[in-house]
Amino acid sequence: MGGSLSACCGPSRDSAAGQVKEAVELVARRPAPGGPPRGMVRIPGGTFLMGGDDPDGRPEDGEGPVREVRVDPFWIDPACVTNAQFATFVKETGYVTEAERIGWSFVFRQFAAAGVMEATVPGAPWWAGVEGATWRSPEGAGSTVGDRQNHPVVHVSWNDAAAYAAWAGKRLPTEAEWEMAARGGLERRRYPWGDELAPKGRQRCNIWQGRFPTAPSKGTMPVKSFQPNGYGLYNVSGNVWEWTADWWGVEWEPLADNPAGPAEGTAKVIRGGSYMCHDSYCNRYRVAARTSNTPDSSTGHTGFRCAALV
Repeated sequence: MGGSLSACCGPSRDSAAGQVKEAVELVARRPAPGGPPRGMVRIPGGTFLMGGDDPDGRPEDGEGPVREVRVDPFWIDPACVTNAQFATFVKETGYVTEAERIGWSFVFRQFAAAGVMEATVPGAPWWAGVEGATWRSPEGAGSTVGDRQNHPVVHVSWNDAAAYAAWAGKRLPTEAEWEMAARGGLERRRYPWGDELAPKGRQRCNIWQGRFPTAPSKGTMPVKSFQPNGYGLYNVSGNVWEWTADWWGVEWEPLADNPAGPAEGTAKVIRGGSYMCHDSYCNRYRVAARTSNTPDSSTGHTGFRCAALV
């Protein structure tokens, strides 16, 4: 069990030695608000070519083959849910995240201070289980999000993200919706803006800079950093991984109509890459790249954005 593991793709709770899973009840006490979804971007829907065949892609991740997929029109958030938005949800519902209930979460070791646990992640020493690491305290006890209100909320599990979405009258996007929106109207391009990672030498996303994992990292950036894609979506490459609605799978139909992934599974798909992605180890900030993690897992580099039906 558990999601695939690499430098940028976060570890699952069951990959840490000695950790026992705990069940969490989803709570959304406020009725979903009515009316049009304020601030969301309308994606026209239609047919697009999903997946990739990049020579440096990862066939084991099910990136290919490239296939036709049809998606109905939908709404999607232009950016990831922020710390400020998540705080409003918590204030109005009293919701407690899984990391808070369990008492710890995964933190990039460079950021961790007190509270580092003995639990280890095989093959990924840059991850540390840290007691007290939550969305309120991303690096553990004593840290805050006071100056990061417009940064993406992190240390949220899939279950936490789904609870927020339900409270907001929305839902998590399917993987097909996420990729259609992330492509911004471009067909078979490596990135949301084209095929060059840094056009004219300009950085277009928050990914690892320098040698991984020893170069200093700044972690997350504000959710509307960099130029948006053709649909007006920000940071669909880099910054934080994003939960989608789908269970993980690697088998595809040649022509799919509103695909929603396997009927069941043990891990949920995450997309987009994060500030920990680097082409020397993990280049999953490409728009076709994908990986997964268990629904109860949380890390300091995974967040989410919401979607809704038109």
